[in-house]
Amino acid sequence: MTSVEAVTFPNDSITMAGNLYLPDGFDPKGSYPAVVTVHPGGGVKEQTAGLYAEKLAGQGFVTLAFDASFQGDSGGEPHHLEDPAARVDDVRAAVDYLQTLGYVDVEQIGGLGVCAGGGYLVNAALTDYRIKALTTVSAVNIGTSFRRNWYGTDSDAAAVPTLQAVAQQRTAEAKGAEAAYLPYVPAEPDENTPRDMVEASEYYLTPRAQHPNAKNKFLFTKSVSRIFTFDAFHMVEDLLQQPLLVVAGSDAGSLWMSAELYGRARSPKKLVVVEGGAHMDFYDVPKYVDRAVAEAVPFFRENLAATRGE
Repeated sequence: MTSVEAVTFPNDSITMAGNLYLPDGFDPKGSYPAVVTVHPGGGVKEQTAGLYAEKLAGQGFVTLAFDASFQGDSGGEPHHLEDPAARVDDVRAAVDYLQTLGYVDVEQIGGLGVCAGGGYLVNAALTDYRIKALTTVSAVNIGTSFRRNWYGTDSDAAAVPTLQAVAQQRTAEAKGAEAAYLPYVPAEPDENTPRDMVEASEYYLTPRAQHPNAKNKFLFTKSVSRIFTFDAFHMVEDLLQQPLLVVAGSDAGSLWMSAELYGRARSPKKLVVVEGGAHMDFYDVPKYVDRAVAEAVPFFRENLAATRGE
């Protein structure tokens, strides 16, 4: 049986909250490869990031799932801020923490990110080569997705009306209005809601995976102004040096982002498109989660060991 420990670690002035998963038969005097798992936008460590962390620990990895800064049990004010730059720094801080653990082989640290967490992981890996291999699952480039819509069919200029609304709301808040929030997923999907968002609503807002720390809200002005200019894949062609595994479902509305990432990356790479899988299937549906893990385990074993010349 794997074991889990609640841990905290610093990220500059913010105290991060995480769950550290240890393999069966764990020996504190041993040396283990490790994987950071990065949760989706709106998620917390107890949901899909924790599920992948637990499953990878079951295969012999030390794993760390954590709450993003400004979210969940982690510190940072104002809370409920979705700040891409902060989310990327969170990944680096998680790697910092793993490197302080005597039983972690610091040359064998990888990352697995789900949805927007995949995009944040990629962006962190562009400038942090301590991350030796990375896996994305249902990857989302959050800035591009917000600008161009879930299916990627709009132009970047489609963001302008929303940014105009941000400007108006920020002025109102400067004059004393209450802060405005947006939901990550629709509370009441309708016939026009994309399938993936319908299923996201079910995942986050029903007993399927609902968690009290996942409030389904983020600050409108402070988050959107940061998200809309963020590109998780900026310079991926030249700066991504690490091996990359991209896993996505054939029926996911977000598949275009995984395809773009795979197409642009020049490092050693593998794309796995699982027939019949939708975006949310890889959050907790055993058939799809197990397939992603079955791809990630040999990928990490091969590529993390390779960094040690094994």
